[in-house]
Amino acid sequence: MLRKLLPILLALFGLGAGLGAGIALKPEPDPHAAEDVCAPPATAETAAKAEGEEAPSRDYVKMNNQFVVPVVEGGRVTALVILSISLEVQLATGELVYQREPKLRDGFLQVLFDHANAGGFRGAFTEANNMTVLRHALLEVAQKSLGPIVSDVLIVDIVRQDS
Repeated sequence: MLRKLLPILLALFGLGAGLGAGIALKPEPDPHAAEDVCAPPATAETAAKAEGEEAPSRDYVKMNNQFVVPVVEGGRVTALVILSISLEVQLATGELVYQREPKLRDGFLQVLFDHANAGGFRGAFTEANNMTVLRHALLEVAQKSLGPIVSDVLIVDIVRQDS
């Protein structure tokens, strides 16, 4: 009888201990969280208006496909670098970015190939200086193609796969 009752008692004890620990370690409620429970969720625009600031005048446009860049050493491909890039642009100019995407991709690929050939994707390729140089070169190409509507280039994902 004790063999059947012991697992049930242990499970109840564990459940009680977990419940007690949860109650004891519960964080204090935030007094500001309960104020506007029925209010719609705040967006960047509504938050800026509530604080008396201007609404954000920037938008982010993600390039449709990733960029694949081979790293060549000694005449052989030793690694592949895969990047996802987004552009920070003025509001309502995303359609223009997509219209000129083929030209942008061509320019970005040329910059990425030059960066790879200069050794930018070897070693600690995510070092701050390497990434700053790459972002600046990509921004120059974007501004040459799209003009001043582009204010920044964001490298959203970057992965190197060694072979």
